[in-house]
Amino acid sequence: MTRLLITRPLPDVITSLLDSRFDVDIRPETQPLTPEEMVAALRRYDAILPTLGDPLGGEVIAQAVDAKCKLLANFGVGYNHIDVAAAQGAGMAVTNTPGAVTDATADIAITLMLMTCRRAGEGERAVRSGAWEGWHPTQFLGQHVTGKTIGIIGMGRIGKAIAKRAAFGFDMDVVFYNRSKVADPGVPARQLETLAEVCGAADIVVMAVPATPDTHHMMDAEAMRHMRPHAVLVNIARGDVVDEAALIAALQSGQIGGAGLDVYEFEPVVPNALKDMENVTLFPHLGTAALEVRVDMGLIAVANLNAWIAGEPLPNAIG
Repeated sequence: MTRLLITRPLPDVITSLLDSRFDVDIRPETQPLTPEEMVAALRRYDAILPTLGDPLGGEVIAQAVDAKCKLLANFGVGYNHIDVAAAQGAGMAVTNTPGAVTDATADIAITLMLMTCRRAGEGERAVRSGAWEGWHPTQFLGQHVTGKTIGIIGMGRIGKAIAKRAAFGFDMDVVFYNRSKVADPGVPARQLETLAEVCGAADIVVMAVPATPDTHHMMDAEAMRHMRPHAVLVNIARGDVVDEAALIAALQSGQIGGAGLDVYEFEPVVPNALKDMENVTLFPHLGTAALEVRVDMGLIAVANLNAWIAGEPLPNAIG
């Protein structure tokens, strides 16, 4: 039998579709494996279905010098927790689950934009705490969204889905930055030459880039310096594409108007400085948190696993 480890519990329908040649172990814990556990798993299992936070960096892979594992079928489109080059150098193929997460993640971006601009989180907290004293003309005055300019950093699948919602749902002007030329952004949009230009032009800036060494701290103090005082920064990408310390400083000084965050640089740790600010909306990484989406992600991961055990080309190979 071919031994497979699934590192976190998944909906039952996903595991029921695995090829019968797999001898499957499902780890019951919901937290990531420790580096020591991962080294042991790489030595013990032929294939692993890991996910966000599971430690598969170069040091961990190097420690598993006699690794048995030949496939890392990642559950998720993002794979910044995996050193792909190190894995491939050790004889492991790596796959991910693109496509399934696109619309759900775009929806969360729009939710964060609306909640932050319209001060919805602050208002709900006032109602729940009993501090709300009734309507009056100047209460919780936020920023109107319709007709404003959205700046999207990264015009891939998710960036295009966000642009579609913003342009067609809220009549927003769309500007974007992408390292390569985008021939068809899917909506009327302007591709600007630099990140700074997008930051300077937009009322809302949305991070939608993958986490790579090139995008680490892409949104740093210098980039935020170009944002407008009323502008809102939304991050639905990965936490480390934003310099969190620089973001806190920009918010505290009033350099930017607010932030909506679904991801954090040192997740799950969220700085108290962010929690203490009313102009910041904080989500617990809800981007793909819909049952249908998680099932679809799992089915793609299963398709990669089943193709591998059957000796067929991997549908979603990385690299």
